[in-house]
Amino acid sequence: MALFSFIKKAGIKVFKIEKTHMLLPSEASTKKAEFENYAAKKLEKIIIDLPLHVKDLNVFIDTDVAVISGLAYDQATREKIVLIVGNSDGIASVYDYMKVENEAPISQFYTVTNGDTLGKIAKVYYGSDMNYSVIFEANKPMLNHPKKIYPGQVLRIPA
Repeated sequence: MALFSFIKKAGIKVFKIEKTHMLLPSEASTKKAEFENYAAKKLEKIIIDLPLHVKDLNVFIDTDVAVISGLAYDQATREKIVLIVGNSDGIASVYDYMKVENEAPISQFYTVTNGDTLGKIAKVYYGSDMNYSVIFEANKPMLNHPKKIYPGQVLRIPA
């Protein structure tokens, strides 16, 4: 099991958060549980619809914490699933209970800051800004263009 931290309000808005503060306490509790179940199922569907090889995927959300389990084909798939869930708006932590069929070296994770580009990040990790494509490819399908990164986003940096 591993715990990964994310910036709660920096993620992509995958699901709409409803205003539960306007409800009675008992209604808010029920609404919160319904929303968390909806959000977890939506994330599962997003992951299943991507070209990632995973079996028995389960996502559970409680407030701003997500718990994921299942069997990933390889380490890269496992890391991408962690990032998809963690880079979602409202998620602050991901507990990873996934297993991997084909072990491989673990990637480093990097949190994007203002002014970052994939080239600048590549220069730090690989010594050349021309290696930005390594980071871009490692983060597909979450990234669809090398220039579309945002502050707070967490990226995989392969060994």
